[in-house]
Amino acid sequence: MHKDRTRLFDIVLQNCVVIDGTGRRRFKADIGIQGKRIARIGRLRNEPADRRLDLKGLAVAPGFIDMHSHSDLSLLVNPRAESKVRQGVTTEVIGNCGASAAPLTGLVRDDIRNTWPEVRDGGLRLNWSTMCEYLERIRRAGIALNIVPLVGHGNIRACVMGFERRAPRKAEMSRMIQILRESLDEGAAGMSSGLIYPPGCYSETPELVQLTKVVAKHGGIYTSHIRNEGERLLEAVAEAIEIGRRAGVSVEISHHKATGQANWGMVKHSLRKIREARSGGINVACDVYPYTAGSFGLSSMLPTWAYEGGVKALVKRLKKAETRRQIEEEMEHERSQGEGALAAAGWDQTMIARCRSHPRYEGRMVERIASEMRKDLYELVFNLLQLEPSISVVRFMMDEKDVRHVMSRPYTMVGSDSSAAAPYGPLGRGKPHPRGYGTFPRVLARYVREERALTLEKAVMKMSRLPAAKLGLRKRGRIAPGMYADLVVFNPSTVIDRATYQQPHRYPTGIEYVIVNGVIVIARGRHSGLLPGEALSAPQCAEPS
Repeated sequence: MHKDRTRLFDIVLQNCVVIDGTGRRRFKADIGIQGKRIARIGRLRNEPADRRLDLKGLAVAPGFIDMHSHSDLSLLVNPRAESKVRQGVTTEVIGNCGASAAPLTGLVRDDIRNTWPEVRDGGLRLNWSTMCEYLERIRRAGIALNIVPLVGHGNIRACVMGFERRAPRKAEMSRMIQILRESLDEGAAGMSSGLIYPPGCYSETPELVQLTKVVAKHGGIYTSHIRNEGERLLEAVAEAIEIGRRAGVSVEISHHKATGQANWGMVKHSLRKIREARSGGINVACDVYPYTAGSFGLSSMLPTWAYEGGVKALVKRLKKAETRRQIEEEMEHERSQGEGALAAAGWDQTMIARCRSHPRYEGRMVERIASEMRKDLYELVFNLLQLEPSISVVRFMMDEKDVRHVMSRPYTMVGSDSSAAAPYGPLGRGKPHPRGYGTFPRVLARYVREERALTLEKAVMKMSRLPAAKLGLRKRGRIAPGMYADLVVFNPSTVIDRATYQQPHRYPTGIEYVIVNGVIVIARGRHSGLLPGEALSAPQCAEPS
C-alpha cells in the first residue's frame, strides 16, 4: 500500500520536524495520512493529497496520552473535550482513583449523583449500569479524542458491599470478581483503586491481590491512588509493588508525590523502591502532573469512618453536634502528630475550587473565608458539606524539587489528574485546578524549554510512547507507517500553558493542530467540532480498524 505513488493521501503534513515518540533525535520529513493511519513518511512534496499543510518551523509528535484522567462524565456533558484536545491530548485514560462511570448499581449511582458535579451541573442522566452500556452511550454521543476506560475498584466494592468498613465475605468476593470480569470483557483496560477514598480505603491488600490477579489474566493494568502520599508514603508504595508481585499485574502508581513539607524529599526513596522493583522484574511505573497543588473533594479530608454508609450517611452524621466534635478532634489530633489531611496542607493552603451553593467562595482559602465571616473553621466546613457534598478544593501540598525529580525519571509518564472542561457551559464553572487546561504544554514550556530538565524528545516520549506501551496500545504512541494518525503539531519555541489557579479556564498557546484518527480536530487553535475519538479496549482486544 505504501509504495503506490499514485494513491491520493487524505492529508500531507509537509516540512515537519518529526519527534516520533521513541526518544530518538528529531528529523525532518513529510507525513502522509490515509484514512485513520499514517501511510508514509518521507519526501511527499509532489504526492497528490486532498489537503496539504505546510508546517515549516513546527514540530509534529504523536498525540499526547493523558495517563491519568477523570473525564468519564464530562465527555458526556461536552464531547468536544475542549481543555484536553487543545493541549494536544488525543487519548485519555479514564476511570482512575477507584472511581469510574461504570458499573453503576445500588449506592454507587447515588454516590456519583451527589458527589460528581458534572451530573447536576450538566443535567446528566445516569441511565446505564454496566461498562458495556456506558461505552455504548459514549459511542452514540461521539467524542473528540480516544478513551481507555478503567473500572474502579470503588465501584465494584460499593456495588456488592456498599460503603461498609470490613473485609468482603466469600460470596461477596466472588461477586466482585464476577463484576470485574464482566467489565474487562466489555472493554475496560484494567482496574484502578483509590485507597484514600471510601470505599477503597476499607479494603486490605489480600482483597486487591485477588482482584488484580483477574486483571493480570486479562492482560490489563492496575493503577492506584496509593494508601498514603504523606508520612507513610514508602509503606503505600511498597503495597502497590507487593500487589504487582503477588498478582503478576502491571502497576501504575498514580500522580506520584510526597505531600506535606515534613515529607518533601521522600520521593527519592520511593522512586528507589520503584527502580529496585523494576530491576526485579515487577512491571511498575508512575505518572505525575507538573504542579505543586493537588485537588479532590472537600469531603475526602474527613476521617474515612465518617463516610461509612455512603454520602447520605455522611450528611446525616454532619447534622449531629457530637459527631462534628469527634471529627474535629480527630483531625486536629492527627495534625499534631504530623499525620492526616491537615498535616499535608492546612486550611490556609486549602482553596475552594467549586462550590455551587456559594460561588463567591471559589478561588479563596478556607481559613480566609472563615476569618472574614467570623466563623469557626470546622463549622464552616461542616455546614458547606452538609449542604453540598460535591464541593472540590485545591490544596498546596508539594515541593517543586520533588515534582521535577519525579518528572525526570525514565519510567515516569504524564497525567493531568483532571476531567475535560471548557470555558463555556456547565464545565466552565468554578475555579478548578489549572492542570485541566495546562498540563502537557506546561511540561514542554517549563521542564523542556525553560529549565532544560528534559529534552524535547524525552518529554514527548513520556507523553506518548511510554503510556502507549504501558497500556498495550501497539498502534499508537509513535509516528511510523501503519500507526494510527493521532498527532499534535506545536511550536516548541512558543508553546505554553496559560491557565492559573485564579484564572483556570484558559487554553494554552502554541498548539497549532491536533489530529485524532486521521481527522483534524484542532486547526490553528480552532476546534472543528468533529468527534472522531473512539473507546480503545483492553490490550488483548483488537483496536478499531
